[in-house]
Amino acid sequence: MNILVTGGTGYIGSHTVVALLDSGHDVTILDNLNNSHLGALESISQLAGRRPLFYLSDLCNLDNLNLIFDHGHFDAVIHFAGLKAVGESVSEPLKYYENNLIGTLNLLHAIKSHNVKKLIFSSSATVYGAQPAEKFTEEMPTGINISNPYGWTKSMIEQILKDFAAAENTKSPDNPVEISLLRYFNPIGNHPSGLLGENPNGQPNNLMPIIMQVARGERSELTVFGDDYDTPDGTCVRDYIHVVDLADGHLKALEYLKPGVNTYNLGSGQGTSVLELIHTFEEVSGKTLPYKIGNRRPGDLAGFYANPEKAKRELHWQTKLTVKDAMRDTLKFLELSTNKTANNNSAQPVEPNPPERQK
Repeated sequence: MNILVTGGTGYIGSHTVVALLDSGHDVTILDNLNNSHLGALESISQLAGRRPLFYLSDLCNLDNLNLIFDHGHFDAVIHFAGLKAVGESVSEPLKYYENNLIGTLNLLHAIKSHNVKKLIFSSSATVYGAQPAEKFTEEMPTGINISNPYGWTKSMIEQILKDFAAAENTKSPDNPVEISLLRYFNPIGNHPSGLLGENPNGQPNNLMPIIMQVARGERSELTVFGDDYDTPDGTCVRDYIHVVDLADGHLKALEYLKPGVNTYNLGSGQGTSVLELIHTFEEVSGKTLPYKIGNRRPGDLAGFYANPEKAKRELHWQTKLTVKDAMRDTLKFLELSTNKTANNNSAQPVEPNPPERQK
């Protein structure tokens, strides 16, 4: 298949591109490099043995997007692109609603006008909001007390995709739209080669990049937000999933697409506390990781992890890698990235701009 991957140089997108190329698919990446690096393209090419086509562009530019679709003749789209910093979304909500919603609407216009019927959307467990539950199933309601605009954009996009598919499939039942919503829990880890990993621009928001900064000596310590939750060690429990397993989940979702909109949790189904994660990193690295206990963060739940049985049953997918594997691969990435400029930003894209419209 010929697949367009939006946000394909980002953390999850780049690992998924490697998995797609390894499986024999042709891949075109569209990314504006807002939170990624061109060096990821070099790493993808080295790992997969071939280089995906790359367009430096933005989903909010519909003209450019249509040009890319005109030239691409895509069989499917995997949609990762979007702003994702929770804290920033609270302080700049209009930026998040504009970018994430308009970008997705433009993508759907291009998909519709170019008769592309297969789409996988990178959603999030944040759509479940602050419900009084720990293990979440796909049948549970969404949009319940979501605490930030980022989460709301994911929830809104899910609804837009459901409405889009329903309308299109009513008009063309013999040529239906096939969409999978993949709700991630807490991706961690890096490619086991150490060549590809989580390397956000600016201030990181996820726990693992902060752990890496402390391990590098770029921070003196990390802050654990609360140790008085009703959990075994008092710290929040989350469902951490290795990014390589997550990438494999996209392959399985692509293989098992079916008409309409289908939703899957991609998680391990197992909870790991923040302190357990820190101590696992210490065990694997042999180094002490300095940390302090801070105040609780508003909106944090004591426990939050997936019921992944639907993905296991319908996609024949389940996690294979452990938190310890993720720590091992993080150390490998940390070792290699410490000895070179992060992701070799001097690398050049194959196709830096959208193609020109043919005369």
